[in-house]
Amino acid sequence: MAPIRLAIVGLGKIARDQHLGAIEATDGVNLVAVASRNAQLEGVHCFHDIADLLASDVGIDAVSLCTPPQGRFAQANAALDAGKHVMLEKPPGASLSEVYALEALAKAKGLTLFSTWHSRAAAAVEPARALLVRRKIKSVSVEWKEDVRHWHPGQAWIWEPGGLGVFDPGINALSIVTRILPEPFHLVRSDLTFPANRAAPIAASLAFEMVSGTPVSAEFDWRQTGPQTWDIRVETEEGPVVLTHGGSRLIVDGEPQIVEEDREYRNLYRDFVSLVRSGTSDTDFSPLVHVADAFMLGRRIQTEEFED
Repeated sequence: MAPIRLAIVGLGKIARDQHLGAIEATDGVNLVAVASRNAQLEGVHCFHDIADLLASDVGIDAVSLCTPPQGRFAQANAALDAGKHVMLEKPPGASLSEVYALEALAKAKGLTLFSTWHSRAAAAVEPARALLVRRKIKSVSVEWKEDVRHWHPGQAWIWEPGGLGVFDPGINALSIVTRILPEPFHLVRSDLTFPANRAAPIAASLAFEMVSGTPVSAEFDWRQTGPQTWDIRVETEEGPVVLTHGGSRLIVDGEPQIVEEDREYRNLYRDFVSLVRSGTSDTDFSPLVHVADAFMLGRRIQTEEFED
């Protein structure tokens, strides 16, 4: 089959750090255009925005949206309306209502919509999922702490409504937990810490319960310096199951099982090619549902001002 002709919309840090290399390494997809207000890429067609891209005579089959979640609905809606398949960087949107509207539009037009969760594509996630189906879970604890100044330097959008604040990385943890646990869970407590000068939280302490009553806790913080922490620990009657390094490493009963280099975005583009060719979509929005619940049930705690 002919390769998918792809355009990237938003040529910022995540596109350059992850998407460009992953596209180049993936069979079945070719990057032919970019749309960016502030950057260009040599060797492909360049446009100021998605409107200019879609109005041009450059042939594309799909777009990968790497822009901030605020304003992404209009971009995705325009692409779907123009008959293009759409791949959404996480989080898939700024609100639940808009992502469900996109899901309905893609279905009505017979197009692929792919809500990506790059941490789910880490090496240890599927082995952990298969293992936990066979074990009796006693508790789950998540510790996801990193340095916002390192990972998001000068990115003001993350502190605005819809930018999610600490849930920008925290949703990665939730994407893994919603994948590996064998039963649903729901939020029962949410404490959100907001800097006095910001509209989005810098830390979150969450308590969930599985349908069976098994506790699930999560601690997210954007103020950690030095080594970063991306750990999920599942205590089972048979022994501990631990995912570390953002889901790329698996330790079972104290014994390392999987250690693998970062292939997350290559896996995502492989899956996107498969979805487009099969005429299907992947629109699991459950991680965003849990984030929305955290804001709905959140108790606001104010802390000192934060400056980038």
